[in-house]
Amino acid sequence: MRVLSIVEDSIVDGPGLRTTIFFAGCTHYCRGCHNPESWRIDGGIEMSMDEMMSQLNRNPLNDITFSGGEPMLQIRELIRLAKKCKENNKNIWCYTGFLWEELVTEFKEDFAELSIYLDVLVDGRFLIEQRDLSLLYKGSKNQRVIDCRRSLKEHKLFLYGE
Repeated sequence: MRVLSIVEDSIVDGPGLRTTIFFAGCTHYCRGCHNPESWRIDGGIEMSMDEMMSQLNRNPLNDITFSGGEPMLQIRELIRLAKKCKENNKNIWCYTGFLWEELVTEFKEDFAELSIYLDVLVDGRFLIEQRDLSLLYKGSKNQRVIDCRRSLKEHKLFLYGE
């Protein structure tokens, strides 16, 4: 997996303490992006699954957040990583510039498989015109914080906290 960085003890990328993985590569190029250095698909470093899990398991109290860049550009590896994190009883959040509806149609079976491991998906491109610093867990008003578990169970989208 191409990883730009891993940040431990984040308190802004979901509830509680989290270890956030910033994946390399993004094709959205959102104006005002807080992490434009993540756009290069060949940026960061290559990490094996063992290296990744070793780092993610350093603090057993932390849950996990996938961010970027765009994690979905590495979706097959992301599925394997999410599965291993769930085996360790981790709560998993994932940030993506794609909409849920785009993931369902463009990533089909891969997203269907990944989504069963995600607790929350924050979807939608960052729009500088809709930026709002008071929003919890997202940067612009158009983005949605989706409760994946409930949405999958009830076959319709539910926002986190509804």
